[in-house]
Amino acid sequence: MEKLFGTDGIRAVAGQSPLDYSSVYALGKALISLLKEGDLKPRVIIGRDTRESGEWLEQALFQGINEGQGEAVSVGIIPTSAVSFLAKKYSFSTGIVISASHNAYQDNGIKIFSSQGIKISDAWESKLEKAIIEAPSNVKRENTRITPQSSLGQDYMDFLKSRFSHVNLKRKIKVVLDCSNGASSLFASQVFLGLGSEVIAMGNTPDGKNINANCGSLYPQNLARKVVESKADIGVAYDGDADRAIWVDEKGRILNGDHTLFVLSRFMKEKGRLKSDYVIATTMSNMGLEKALEKLDLKLLRTQVGDKYVLEEMMKLKANLGGEQSGHTIFLDDCPTGDGILTSLKMLEVMAAYNLPLSKLVEDLEEYPQILLNVPVRKKTDFDQFPEIINAKEEIEKRLGDSGRLNVRYSGTEPVARVMIEGQDRGEIEDYASQMASVISKYLGS
Repeated sequence: MEKLFGTDGIRAVAGQSPLDYSSVYALGKALISLLKEGDLKPRVIIGRDTRESGEWLEQALFQGINEGQGEAVSVGIIPTSAVSFLAKKYSFSTGIVISASHNAYQDNGIKIFSSQGIKISDAWESKLEKAIIEAPSNVKRENTRITPQSSLGQDYMDFLKSRFSHVNLKRKIKVVLDCSNGASSLFASQVFLGLGSEVIAMGNTPDGKNINANCGSLYPQNLARKVVESKADIGVAYDGDADRAIWVDEKGRILNGDHTLFVLSRFMKEKGRLKSDYVIATTMSNMGLEKALEKLDLKLLRTQVGDKYVLEEMMKLKANLGGEQSGHTIFLDDCPTGDGILTSLKMLEVMAAYNLPLSKLVEDLEEYPQILLNVPVRKKTDFDQFPEIINAKEEIEKRLGDSGRLNVRYSGTEPVARVMIEGQDRGEIEDYASQMASVISKYLGS
């Protein structure tokens, strides 16, 4: 059976299978059947980002849920983590987010959370995939009137503010926020202004088509210029559904999720808040982070890419801090999903506690040169089936030795193979990355 769920739910071009109206209707109806089979109340909370397709996809879910004799509650446009938080707080059996995260507006996606605010099991995903594949293609659309419950959005903002209530800002921190014309556009500025920060917002005028368009966490260059120009203390860039955040320091340097983990792990350990000697990251995290954590007597444990895998390892090791280089950061004491706005507040707390600029807080993290290449592929065939690919990989790893790393994997959300290589000599690893990409393209390229 075709696998529809990736590392971050279902993702596709909106209007095309499996994100056509009939398939999404079938998913909503099948989800209610699953809940009833498990003796769970058929109550579902739904949020979305700012894509123009979000409205009719939500209509399709509502129709399927209603015909399955379930109850759907909309919170409208809201960050992904808010749905996770609200599902758990108000005992919804599941939460659904309609978003394609950092992708362009033509794409969309569906993420599903359990009543505990974590992503649903593989078994549930398989049953939903079966329902989608077997779905009739001629579902008659109904114009269901959907009225978002705005008070739930306020609950989410109150939760965020409560996580910062103990912090004493000795001075007003000037923040530039790039909301990626996404879900954070309606929330981030309000939260920071309410906490006494000076805020300059950009990428906060969504029109349904401009989400992630030359803005947000994938395009932080404009943010960097704005931070320097406005003499701000920090710049924050979110993605479309605001579950990740990356940074710009006061000098205009762009920083990533590895810097987040370094700054927060050191701070949490000093304050006695770190519950484990392990900080959980993925195979994409830089060797420099591993070396910096070693100096703090902490261990970096890498999982495969995907915040769901980071969370699984955190729960297994009872670690309360983990994340990805891309900007997802999980504070398990607060929320089981990445939350870009919450992460921003945590970084401001550290800046306030030490009364230091961000550039000073990250200077002990020395990154190894790292090269990332995406190779379009026609099919995600197991690399082990191609001896030439395995031989090339092993030869490069042998040459790198202990002074570098090579990671080759398929994207969980796109038809590409990702080549990541790091080492001490940039020129050398650029050559190795090119060699690896060429071999993959020769045998698997689209």
